[in-house]
Amino acid sequence: MTKIKTVQEAVKNIRDGMKIMTAGFLGVGAPLKMIDALANTNIKDLTLIQAVSAQPGETHDVGKLIANKQIKKFVGAHIGTCPEAQEQYNAGTLEVEFIPMGTIVECIRAGGAGLGAVITPTGLGTEIEKGRDKLIVDGKEYLVFPAIKADVALIKGYKADKFGNILYRGTTKGTNTSMALAADLVIAEVDEIVEVGEIPPDSVGTPGILVDIIVQGDSFEDRRKYFEDLWTRTNKMR
Repeated sequence: MTKIKTVQEAVKNIRDGMKIMTAGFLGVGAPLKMIDALANTNIKDLTLIQAVSAQPGETHDVGKLIANKQIKKFVGAHIGTCPEAQEQYNAGTLEVEFIPMGTIVECIRAGGAGLGAVITPTGLGTEIEKGRDKLIVDGKEYLVFPAIKADVALIKGYKADKFGNILYRGTTKGTNTSMALAADLVIAEVDEIVEVGEIPPDSVGTPGILVDIIVQGDSFEDRRKYFEDLWTRTNKMR
């Protein structure tokens, strides 16, 4: 059975109330086609797990899901770049669980590794520690952050072969590799789909056995042009 699906077919695997992870940083290395497809549905009450929210200056990336009020809870490091998230959080309509950026990445990795939690001193003495368990190890105090898993991970690669082996390009690897291990269902959006054997084994960032569905995204050049236009239009990150 082929793993290659359209975005419309792939998005049918997401249902109300699910926990979803999306990779990327301000849209870079993010599965934008899948996010757009999800934004065009009536799926709601989702918990969204992502290191940061969205590109500032324009509704973009997961900002579309938040603007649509499809997200019930956001788990991430900050919402400072997403006006829609800030507005809903201040109004009390969006629940936000703040986890420091390095810590949330480690919590996702721990979820994929089958670990129960991450302990770290990061966040002690701040708002982050409220409601969290603490441990003393060798006389030093740590906060306890449970490992994070999701029902569905939406990841983004540069190339995939038809078995689902993923090649990443540069720093876009990000949290993609960790999320592929920490979800029950993994949907990979890629710039290009190639034949099995075309990706050198030592270049595979995520092995195909972890990938359930492959979808065709925009080409690398189309994505580059998209971000150039976005950053120029919004006068952000230039």
